[in-house]
Amino acid sequence: MKSFLRSIVLGALALVCSAGAIAANSGEKLTFVLVHGATAGGWEWKSTGKCLTDDGHTVYRVTLTGLGERLHLNGPHIDLQTHINDVVNTILFEDLHDVVLTGHSYGGMVITGVIDRIPERIKHVVYLDAAVPNDGQSIWDLFGGGNPPNTNIVDGMMQVSWVKPGAKPPHSVAQSIKCFNTPVSYKNPAALALPVTYVAFVPKDQSAEERAKKDKSWQNAVARGWTIRTFPGHHVAQQEDPRGVATLIEESVNDKNQVPAAAPQQ
Repeated sequence: MKSFLRSIVLGALALVCSAGAIAANSGEKLTFVLVHGATAGGWEWKSTGKCLTDDGHTVYRVTLTGLGERLHLNGPHIDLQTHINDVVNTILFEDLHDVVLTGHSYGGMVITGVIDRIPERIKHVVYLDAAVPNDGQSIWDLFGGGNPPNTNIVDGMMQVSWVKPGAKPPHSVAQSIKCFNTPVSYKNPAALALPVTYVAFVPKDQSAEERAKKDKSWQNAVARGWTIRTFPGHHVAQQEDPRGVATLIEESVNDKNQVPAAAPQQ
C-alpha cells in the first residue's frame, strides 16, 4: 500500500512539473545551484529541483556538511566557512560557469560568502526568504545579536523545536552554533556588482509592507538596488508549491539591479 501511495504522489508531482515546464521559459537552459537553510539538507529542494530539471535545466542540490545525508559529519567544529567551502568546491570541481546561485534562509549567509570568493562563476543570485548580511556580520548579528528565541545550545550544537529525536529521514538535525556566529565576507567589488533578486515568502494572512519595515534582509536588499519579489507562502514555500518556486527562480534570472537608494547600514 505504501509503495502504491508513493507512486501516486510521485506521479502527481511529475504531472505538476510537466505542466509547469510547458509554461516555463523555453529559451536558455541554465545551471542552478540550490543551497538549503539551517538544519535541513538538499532533500528539502528535491521537488523544486525536479521541476527545474523537467524544464531542461541542470540542477545541483548541495547538502551542507553535517546536515541531511551528511549527518555523519556533524559536530560543533563546523562553521559558516565550512559550508561556504562546500558550495565553492561544488562549483569548482564540477567546473560550473554562469551559475544561478540560490540560497534559502541560512543559505543566504552561505551564498554571500560564495559570491565573495568566486563571483566570476556566477550569472545571477537569488536570495529565497534568506539572510542578507553586510560584510563582517554573522546571522546572529543580522538578527540583533544573541541567541535566537526558542533555541537551546547543548555541547556547541543549536537545538530547535522542529528537530525531532528519532524522526525518520529525511529530517532536520541539530547544527553547530559556529554556523550562526561566524562572520561572512562581502566586499569583493565583482561580487557587489552581480545581479541579485531578493524574494520574500509572505503568507496570505500577513502584510508584505509591514514585513518590509521590520525585515533587515529586505531593507539591505532594497538599499543595494536588488530586485525585490514576493511569493505567497510560508518560510518553506518550496515545499508547499515547488512548481511555483521553480518558475519564480527561472523568471528571476533576467532581473537587473537598480541604482541603490542608499548604502546598506553597517
